[in-house]
Amino acid sequence: MNIGAHVRGGGKLVPSLEAGVEIGVTSIQVFVQSPRMWKPTQYAPEVLAAYREAAAAHPSVTHTFAHATYLINLASADPELYEKSVAALTHNLSVARGMGASGVVLHVGSHKGSGFDEAIGRVSDGLRRALDGASEAPAGVDCPILIENAAGAGGTVGRDFAEIEAIIAALDGDDRLGLCVDTQHLWASGVDYSSIEGTAALLNEIDERVGLARLRCLHLNDSKIELGGNRDRHANLGEGTIGIDGLAPLVGEPRVRDLPLLLEVPGDGDGPRASDVADAVHLVDVGVALYS
Repeated sequence: MNIGAHVRGGGKLVPSLEAGVEIGVTSIQVFVQSPRMWKPTQYAPEVLAAYREAAAAHPSVTHTFAHATYLINLASADPELYEKSVAALTHNLSVARGMGASGVVLHVGSHKGSGFDEAIGRVSDGLRRALDGASEAPAGVDCPILIENAAGAGGTVGRDFAEIEAIIAALDGDDRLGLCVDTQHLWASGVDYSSIEGTAALLNEIDERVGLARLRCLHLNDSKIELGGNRDRHANLGEGTIGIDGLAPLVGEPRVRDLPLLLEVPGDGDGPRASDVADAVHLVDVGVALYS
């Protein structure tokens, strides 16, 4: 198994590896700029190179993911917000490529009620501009933009896999696009994977619409919201409406269990703790046992 967590980044980046070690994870996710500010954090090339070298040589942390700032909205019809969003995504992707990250997780944004069909052109153009405009990745680095499924509130884009399929198709199946699946967002958008049959149906749909090869990681969270509640509210594992028994069929499924499972749980208010990582290890063990 590969249990990861969102950890603090910081200007020098390398300490985020040790922040992961402190809580016992084998993958980490970081913000490369403030998640709620437009001002980009600038990194000297030697800082990015130092991170690549440290990550490549690290004895326990195997994957790094970057999470794009929350302010990005590629579906926005507001020209100023849209251009700021494309610029922010381009910068986030440039930094992630320079770090040698395994992907940039992206909340696409919201069309604010205008409809997906009206917004998809802006979304696809923005993604293409970022993919083509970001700094080139060093040799051997594969750092796609990973579209994250949405919880479904407020006209969010990517609330189902049909929308994500359409976005990827609009970019002609660009190999630089991938997928991050969030367990709480699935639940909130009405996807019940709490049985072996439900999980099979979910993964079969992902494979048919997007391709499981594009699925690079999962965000592993319980939910404060009921099934179909359409709100993004994470809970610690076993403390929400999904529960250990509801999460186990998905995380134990052979097609998923070896992917990085990234905790984005609240912990005691400051993010994932070592105890949350231990809970995730137990959860995967429970899930794997369902298929043995």
